[in-house]
Amino acid sequence: MRVTPVLTSRWTKAVVFLACLVPAALLYWRWAYHLLGPNWIEKAQHFTGDWILRFLIATLCISPLRKLPGLNVLIRYRRMLGLFAFFYACVHVWIYLRFDKAWDWQEMYGDFTQRRFYIFGLIAFLSLVPLAATSWAAAIRWMGGRRWQWLHRLVYVAALAGALHYYLQGKSIVLRAVYYAAVIVGLLLVRVVMRLPVFRPAPGR
Repeated sequence: MRVTPVLTSRWTKAVVFLACLVPAALLYWRWAYHLLGPNWIEKAQHFTGDWILRFLIATLCISPLRKLPGLNVLIRYRRMLGLFAFFYACVHVWIYLRFDKAWDWQEMYGDFTQRRFYIFGLIAFLSLVPLAATSWAAAIRWMGGRRWQWLHRLVYVAALAGALHYYLQGKSIVLRAVYYAAVIVGLLLVRVVMRLPVFRPAPGR
């Protein structure tokens, strides 16, 4: 079964784009109709945190999957998925700033000096900023392909720091954070293995 024609269709890309907006629409609907419960801020933060990691994992899956026959075209979805990870990260940070802390900078300072999981969350977000800023084709031409690739390895820093941010909060989300971290580490190991000489094409092939 050939999947490449489907994946190259602009309609498929449009459908994927709209699907990526579904979590945001669902969160807004739950918020607007008071379906998030009394501790709605925490629920919204956990919801967006889940989707940040899911989009990052989906982005990281592109490289190994495109090695399979007919799936090289998946590369055209990687930037979209990465930018949606950044979009949900911005929503996550906005909820923290606007609703959780109400722009109380002194209280925020206390969070980042006394609670480790906030530090890992900040590392994850700051790692995503240069990735989003250089996600355009012009940035690749300006930076050069090799330097651009090195910079975009920050996606692993963002994903691992995000998983640690999740894990260190404790409560009932610890096991889920472990699952996310295991998948991210597994994808990192796959990337390392794929770079071994045995998996590289022989000269002239």
